[in-house]
Amino acid sequence: MAKMTTKSAKKPAAKGATKPAAKAATKPADKASNTSAKSATKAAAKPAAKASAKSARKTKSGKKPALTLSMLKPSVNNMCVRVFARAAGLDHSETDVWGHTRSPEYMARNPAHLAPMIEDKGLPRGVLWESCAIMQYLANKHGLEKLYPKAPAKRAMIDSAMFYLIGTLYPYVARATYPALNFPQYAGEVGHSDAHPDKKAEAQKAAIEAIAEPLEVFHSFFRNGKPFIGGKNPSIADIRLAATLEFLAAIDYALPQWAKEYMAAIEKKLGKAYAEPAADVRGYIAHVKAQAGA
Repeated sequence: MAKMTTKSAKKPAAKGATKPAAKAATKPADKASNTSAKSATKAAAKPAAKASAKSARKTKSGKKPALTLSMLKPSVNNMCVRVFARAAGLDHSETDVWGHTRSPEYMARNPAHLAPMIEDKGLPRGVLWESCAIMQYLANKHGLEKLYPKAPAKRAMIDSAMFYLIGTLYPYVARATYPALNFPQYAGEVGHSDAHPDKKAEAQKAAIEAIAEPLEVFHSFFRNGKPFIGGKNPSIADIRLAATLEFLAAIDYALPQWAKEYMAAIEKKLGKAYAEPAADVRGYIAHVKAQAGA
């Protein structure tokens, strides 16, 4: 598993998220919500505690890792890059930027104020955001063909699966789950408007119902009888899909049996590389659901 160091952005995530920065939330999608309330930050802090303690170690050489990942623990968009870095065995450090993505320091490097974001030598502007772009870049740089094959046809299928996910499946997942997760929704949509709650509930229901179709496409077309989209081993597209499906637990979505088995197979194959970042997302979801039921 990757050797990491983790540092908090000036202050612990739980405290940082309660400050005014929460009002200027990052927009959804790779972009995971940064707003949230005190309850959200507590949830994010709980599952992160053990991981932070483990990852506070420096590398054997004592040198600071060249690769830095700024992330938000409750986000599946951020989770997939955290899983990838561990599965790839990349020497990196993680910085929890919950509540800090709108800070002058962060926006000076990343005017889009998004997370995940990596800082790596050689990048034209020094930083890179968007989860799929980050995984593609790092896989290319380090020759990680097992996770991202070089053969044009095989790579095209991986790319197609990821772009189909972020362009079709994820918007449905966001519209269906963000209300339950207390994440801000996209501007211009019903959920973000002043529409009557009944209209918002109707739109959310429509999004939930729409998930089944693209989900089946991943099963019948992209997997096509294989254990994973990548074949015998998970690819970056599999990591992105499995992480995305984690959010559906927020609305108790009835995943088809194949999807449950698929997610379990990825976690088994990747072990702690998947389980540790997933624990942060699952802990956040459990906390939000407990608060809603209180």
